[in-house]
Amino acid sequence: MADARETTPSRTHPTVPSHEDRPVYVIGGGPGGLSAAYALRAQGVRAVVLEKSEHVGASWRRHYDRLRLHTTRRLSALPGLAMPRSFGRWVARDNVVRYLEKYTEHHGLEVVTGVEVSRVVPATDGTGWTLHATGGRELTGSAVVIATGYNHTPHIPDWPGRDAYAGELLHAREYRNSAPFTGRDVLVVGVGNTGAEIAVDLVEGGASRVRLSVRTTPHIVRRSTAGWAAQFTAILVRRLPVGLVDRLARTMAKVSVPDLSAQGLPRPDTGLYSRVNEGAIPVQDVGLIDAVRKGRVEIVAAVDGFDDGKVVLVNGDRVGPDVVIAATGYRSALEDIVGHLGVLDERGLPVVHGAGTQQNAPGLYFTGFTTPISGTLRELALDAEKIARTIARDTTRQPSRTAD
Repeated sequence: MADARETTPSRTHPTVPSHEDRPVYVIGGGPGGLSAAYALRAQGVRAVVLEKSEHVGASWRRHYDRLRLHTTRRLSALPGLAMPRSFGRWVARDNVVRYLEKYTEHHGLEVVTGVEVSRVVPATDGTGWTLHATGGRELTGSAVVIATGYNHTPHIPDWPGRDAYAGELLHAREYRNSAPFTGRDVLVVGVGNTGAEIAVDLVEGGASRVRLSVRTTPHIVRRSTAGWAAQFTAILVRRLPVGLVDRLARTMAKVSVPDLSAQGLPRPDTGLYSRVNEGAIPVQDVGLIDAVRKGRVEIVAAVDGFDDGKVVLVNGDRVGPDVVIAATGYRSALEDIVGHLGVLDERGLPVVHGAGTQQNAPGLYFTGFTTPISGTLRELALDAEKIARTIARDTTRQPSRTAD
């Protein structure tokens, strides 16, 4: 088996474990993968993280500069290491990256960088899984945890006329800060947390005009009210009936969030928790409400396409911004890796995640592919420990079939 580069606290270029070692392979060196590796190690199970980039926390390094966690520092820590108090309550992007680096070092995790897994198949001997990776590597593990993340591959809709559009069009992943857009007219497409925050950042950074294209009116919640974080409420109500939470959230919204109907953002006609179960988490307010109320961020209709240098909206309006920033989400891009195993749903997401596995794919686990109302990092940490306990209880459970 070929060697690969590996980053550990003590050595820079050790070799990948031998084929016979059969550790648990964890694909992805972000929060989900690192927490799973630590939890497995705490259970006495060897875990090796495979990360395609050169550093852990690659996706966090690419986020826009002003990003902060919308969940509290204390409830965002991964298993076995608290986040420093000096990071503040709402941890900045750069400090999340520092924490992930420290987490890897503190726990002495085995992380192999520069290795991308292209396909996972059952091992030829009927036990474990074989991973096909860069450089022709074939790595066989006793189990596999896929933690490549919900936000893996940027997605821009195939709008009519998009390919012929001569203006500047970029995905939100390419956005770092407002500096390149000072004095420019910008249309942000998509009103999730990313789109909302980029719109506010552009306004504060001196863009001449900022419009926010909205297809479905989002639920907007205050990140914190009188010191009480929205995450605390989310944790308390997560196990309650969906309808009850929808009613409670509607009442809270009327008290804490002003009616922005006159500005183009009416209150949603579907419940908050019902939306969460469909994969749409609420927008946490970090300045959007005030920006919309004051007319600094203009709400416009959804994008229908591009024509003659203009952006065509679904209501027939045409706008001519200097720049279009598509905050239109990501794809998990799991099809090539595991799509042949029958473990994905019609959206390309795992049918089973966390500590569960499908009967036809025992020993194959997924983490980080949901959008929990109680906080992604918190749930990743809980999932990691559940997955580790499950694997530790039965390290011999393997698929009994031949590879494709």
